[in-house]
Amino acid sequence: MRDAVHKVKVPAKITEAIDEYNRYRSPEAIAEIIDYKDKELIVRFTGSFCFTCGINDWIEDLKYVLEDHGVEAEITEIIEESETSRVAKFRVKKIA
Repeated sequence: MRDAVHKVKVPAKITEAIDEYNRYRSPEAIAEIIDYKDKELIVRFTGSFCFTCGINDWIEDLKYVLEDHGVEAEITEIIEESETSRVAKFRVKKIA
């Protein structure tokens, strides 16, 4: 993870979900927390992805992993940085 991530206080359930996501989806998709504040989670996704699956499916997968960890969130924006990189913004509704 980048140095900027270490300056951001992220709830443990979110970091656990990111770790689990990466454990099972890397190297095809890797999620990296960019920022978390005011209930907005910003995550960069990089990797080769499986283009037949649809890149946005890889991002939606994180939403379901977050739910498994007690974090209710919705995707509010997906920004295409390149063929192998997307930034997704999630609004965190609730952390159980």
